[in-house]
Amino acid sequence: MSATTPDDRSPYNVVINGEEQYSIWRADRPNALGWREEGFTGTLEECLAHIETVWTDMRPLSLRAEVLAPVGAPREGQATKA
Repeated sequence: MSATTPDDRSPYNVVINGEEQYSIWRADRPNALGWREEGFTGTLEECLAHIETVWTDMRPLSLRAEVLAPVGAPREGQATKA
């Protein structure tokens, strides 16, 4: 595996996982398990700039959902009172 350099012109894909966290992955390699293509492909710099634009809330999806849940609402996986 070669190290990336600032002038790296290799194509990269922006990828996203189930927690809506972003990363980049070389376009010529299969995605790591748990990651899917987000839809943007470009150079390393272009992909990083895209992520900076779209990833405005870095909290994982599960944390955002918990914070936005109404007070007293059961959390995911928590049993409800009958």
